[in-house]
Amino acid sequence: MTPAATASANTNIALIKYWGKADESLTIPTASSLSLTLGATRTTTTVSFDGGADGADAVTINGAAPGGAARARVTRFLDLVRARAGLTAAATVVSSSAVPLAAGLASSAAGFAALAAAASRAAGMDLDDRALSRLARRGSGSAARSVFGGLVLWNAGVDDATSYAEPVVVDGADEPGGAGLDPAMVVIVLSEERKTISSTEAMRATIRTSPLYPAWVEAGREDLRAALAAVRERDLQRLGEVVEANALGMHAAMIASRPSIMYWLPRTIEALHAVRAVREEGLPAWATIDAGPNVKVLTRGADAGAVVAALRDRLPGAAMTVRRPGGGVRVEEVAP
Repeated sequence: MTPAATASANTNIALIKYWGKADESLTIPTASSLSLTLGATRTTTTVSFDGGADGADAVTINGAAPGGAARARVTRFLDLVRARAGLTAAATVVSSSAVPLAAGLASSAAGFAALAAAASRAAGMDLDDRALSRLARRGSGSAARSVFGGLVLWNAGVDDATSYAEPVVVDGADEPGGAGLDPAMVVIVLSEERKTISSTEAMRATIRTSPLYPAWVEAGREDLRAALAAVRERDLQRLGEVVEANALGMHAAMIASRPSIMYWLPRTIEALHAVRAVREEGLPAWATIDAGPNVKVLTRGADAGAVVAALRDRLPGAAMTVRRPGGGVRVEEVAP
């Protein structure tokens, strides 16, 4: 009987962004990045190379069979695993997420990290964390980071062997997952509409047409150095300042693309002003935004409740959740 493996992984939020690929075929980014893996955001996936359905991969995500590009993306990843393991059999994949699709958190990072762990184990591969990160990267760049918990550095590298993520470890930190900073994220969902342009297409267009992109990449290298220094010094304020500036710089580069790429909505601007107002009142709160209109707020875990209350007063009707640091990939089960 073909073994089935079940694994799970949490999603993550990029604090220092990578935005852009130096090699799309290998998913190697133009710049290294820093992220925070979030708790209670697990995707759980079971894989078995059992012949699938009528000799084709059978994929179920949250109770439904994806079609088109989504299904093809999973199959391409399974082809990579099959090639490495010397298998030819089709697979059955069943995946479910603890986070609703409209929760303002990208699902691909957790999804492909869990798929990489489950598929590799079902194929008889026993990968160490670095090798698993490299494999997950091939499905979704951000999945390389979701292999690990807490604060994670993704080294851009120059080839498949050198582009991988690793946990950020600070000597003497009393909280390994957050390097002693007590970080938390407030996720503000302002829109549940599908993006008008995919992240992949937006990255390509930004690299190709934005006159600000080269300067943002260069500034991002210094941002990463400053962010890592802030983590080592347990300086959440300095980290927050760099995180917010890095995200706004990324969106400035996108907006300067020709034609302009604008993910923001009027409420996005409203939320940015609200975060600044809360900060000016003395609460630790710094905004970051991925490829979409929704805003995430870096804060201190002990202050998260107060930050949410202050933001709700300024953003009526916006959905908000608090996410704390979470763990990395977990292999739940390998059954004969």
